Amino acid sequence: MPLTNRLAAEFFGTMWLVLGGCGSAVLAAAFPELGIGFAGVSLAFGLTVLTMAYAIGHVSGCHLNPAVSVGLVIGGRFKAKDLLPYIVAQVAGAIVAAGVLYLIASGKAGFDVSAGFASNGYGEHSPGGYSLTAALVCEFVMTFFFLMIILGATDERAPTGFAPIAIGLALTLIHLISIPVTNTSVNPARSTGPALFVGGWAISQLWLFWIAPLLGAALAGVAYRIVSGERSQAAGIEGPADASQLAKAR
Repeated sequence: MPLTNRLAAEFFGTMWLVLGGCGSAVLAAAFPELGIGFAGVSLAFGLTVLTMAYAIGHVSGCHLNPAVSVGLVIGGRFKAKDLLPYIVAQVAGAIVAAGVLYLIASGKAGFDVSAGFASNGYGEHSPGGYSLTAALVCEFVMTFFFLMIILGATDERAPTGFAPIAIGLALTLIHLISIPVTNTSVNPARSTGPALFVGGWAISQLWLFWIAPLLGAALAGVAYRIVSGERSQAAGIEGPADASQLAKAR
């Protein structure tokens, strides 16, 4: 598949993730009396990945996340030369999605973007008041296990047809665990989009939501190859190695 096609898929896929996940948090989480709450937001994030995995998995591999792309490179499933273009497409999609969400949310009287706009944070900007250290550990560990699940579910030895379900449910579970800690990132692109509109504290804390997920994903790429005995196949593939498995899920 040409790189331009794959980048377009990553752009629109990441747009959908931010619109669906962050949109549910901003527009529906605390809606008077009928708000979907943390559980609903968690499910929304999982559903965005699950639906896009079926829609574009056969095109780009459906990374939607710089940390996922890094983990797949380290895990030998994705060519390093395509890493930067993928990250640019993902971040661009997240920023455009945040812009669309801002236009929708600002249509309600009393909307205040400084209230958070689904941004990730720690300390006084953590939903539960968790410290920087707690946030760092949480994002690192959650991303580590997210990548372990992605690598395992898309392994050629795994049962075919179930990878999107496993990955979507994993992201749902991760949000159920960690929304109170950081509002859940495990995705630097997802964090960047809303932060650019909030500015101030969201920008100053954004570093954590790049560093912790990227490190967690990189470690998972190494760990999965050790645990599974898998060797790098990156030199022999034309596109994301996980794309073939997600295509089978269709």
